[in-house]
Amino acid sequence: MNIATIKNILTSEQSNSTLPLRLIAGIIFIAHGAQKLFAWFGGYGLDGTGQWMESIGLAPGYLMALMAGSAEFFGGILLIAGLLTRPTALVLAITMVVAILTAHIDNGLFMANNGYEFGLALVAITLALMFQGGGRFSVDNVIVSKIK
Repeated sequence: MNIATIKNILTSEQSNSTLPLRLIAGIIFIAHGAQKLFAWFGGYGLDGTGQWMESIGLAPGYLMALMAGSAEFFGGILLIAGLLTRPTALVLAITMVVAILTAHIDNGLFMANNGYEFGLALVAITLALMFQGGGRFSVDNVIVSKIK
């Protein structure tokens, strides 16, 4: 990968609008990832989440829980920092599409019925970040400013 490609991935619109998107989505993703990985915040940890994932057809369940939990937890940290925002947002958008299609789509739109509205909102946020990049207050922006 050459410098021009790296610069293209990290360059973003010099806007403040991504900051609240990154911070709020990052907190949400960290919390959901921590539920899956560490059984924090009322979660079931890798074993429990893995068993549930296996029961809905995502096998091997433990590995799927590890992948989803890691994407959410570490992706949330990267979003908050604004580091590798575009690739992180892409991974998180894919993770949310998988969650919608495997766990929520049959329940309809509304969260009250375990529907997909929350996942869909997270898809919208991550796609916006994928298109815009990390914004003015991001580590990506600092890195790009140092690349010649």
